[in-house]
Order: sequence, then C-alpha cells, then structure tokens
Amino acid sequence: MLPLSVFIIAKNEADRIGTTIRAVRELTDDLVVIDSGSTDGTQAIAEGLGARVIFNPWPGYGQQKRFGEDQCRHEWLLNLDADEELSPALREEIRALFAQGEPSCQAYGIRIAETYPGEAAPHPFAYRLAPVRLYRRDVGRYSPSLVHDRVDLKPGTKIGKLKGLVHHRSIRSLGDQIAKLNVYTDQLALDLEVRGVSIPTWRVYFEFPAAFIKAYFGRLHFLRGTYGFLIAMNYAIWRHLRLAKHYEKKRLNGKAKTKANSAEQA
Repeated sequence: MLPLSVFIIAKNEADRIGTTIRAVRELTDDLVVIDSGSTDGTQAIAEGLGARVIFNPWPGYGQQKRFGEDQCRHEWLLNLDADEELSPALREEIRALFAQGEPSCQAYGIRIAETYPGEAAPHPFAYRLAPVRLYRRDVGRYSPSLVHDRVDLKPGTKIGKLKGLVHHRSIRSLGDQIAKLNVYTDQLALDLEVRGVSIPTWRVYFEFPAAFIKAYFGRLHFLRGTYGFLIAMNYAIWRHLRLAKHYEKKRLNGKAKTKANSAEQA
C-alpha cells in the first residue's frame, strides 16, 4: 500500500463505481467515497469493496471534492470520478513514483481519455485532458466552484506529468448524456449569475456551430465515425444550452428589475 489516499465523489453510480474502485484498491489503505444520496445501491457496492462511504449533501463539484479532501488520512491525494478507471500502466507508474520514497514533484497531471460506450479502452485519437489529480494536500486544494473541479496549486509548486491513462467512461448512452448535460447547464448558468458574469447575447447565434467545429475537428471526433459525429453534436448542444439559459436568466432578471423600478416610481 502506498502513502496515498484516494477519494471519489458519487451519486447513483452502481453500474460504474465498482470498476473504478477495483482499479485502485491495491494502491491504498484509505479509499473514500463521498456519496450525495444514491438510491441505486452505490454505497453498498463501494463498502463491499473496502471503501469508507461518507454522505454529504450535494454542494457543487468543487465543494464536494474539498469535502472529500478533508476526509482523507494521507498527505498524498489521488482524486477520481466514479466513471473513471486507472489503466494498468498508470497504476504501475504511480507505484514506481513512490518506490524510492517521496516523489520528485509535488503534483502530477494525469491524462484522462474519453472512452465511448462499448469500447474496452480509449481510441488512439480519443480526446484527452491532463488535469492535476495526484498531489500533496499541502500544496493545493480543489477550487470551491459550483461547476469547475480543478486543483488550485500554490505558486512555485513543482508539477510533473504521468504517461499512463485514465479511461473516462462518462457516457452511458446519448440520451443519458443529454439528460446529464441539461442538469449541468442549469448549474453553469447559475454559476455565471452568482459570479456576476455576463456573456454577450450575440454569442447565442454562433455558439452551436462554433462548438460543433471545435469538437468534430479540434477534438478529432471526425476520426471516430458516426458516433463521433453524434458526440460532437451533443457537445455543441450543451454549449448552446449554457448560453441560452444564461441569456434567459439575464432577460428575466432584467424584466424583474424594470417591474420593481416601476413599482417604486408609482
């Protein structure tokens, strides 16, 4: 076992969390699942695989991960989502980091590769991100954002990059993805309102085609056949919905202020 805590946030992930836990179970003696109210047996599956399951009502992505950090026992933390699986190569790479004692860097970016339904492993040209997921708790914490889950690191933190992949199975089906993105765009619109950010209305007219081009060509979904085209369409839909809901909030808030001002003048 490594001197490493692993924490996972989850809700209704009974079909995926077992794979996530099994891939890291032999790395740690401190595996924590923060559950926000699953009704499908996620908690029992996680506990059966040796995880400590802690309930915490959903406060937003960043806040939930900060709560998870606070439950961990070790100085080194590894964060995974319930739809992510460490590849065997990445698992051994993390073992090797600690083989000679303290790793040479204080935080590590990990490549997360999009994996479509029915794929055993990511496509060679799968879209990939490399956020910091492995880090010392004394150099960084998750941002408290409602919607963005990134680790904010102290200035001067030495950051390394790992070569192995995390397989990201975020899509159960196209319909499930649309439902998930509909909820997520509600949160994104609220986050913009809370932060006082106003995006120009003209972008509503161009966001969908621009986002489709970005996903289909920029993220190489055109190399993934018909399913890649459909995923690019869904990406464009959620980018459009984010702005559409933001515009709607601004419009309704503006009407409410006008009505309130009229009432005061009367």
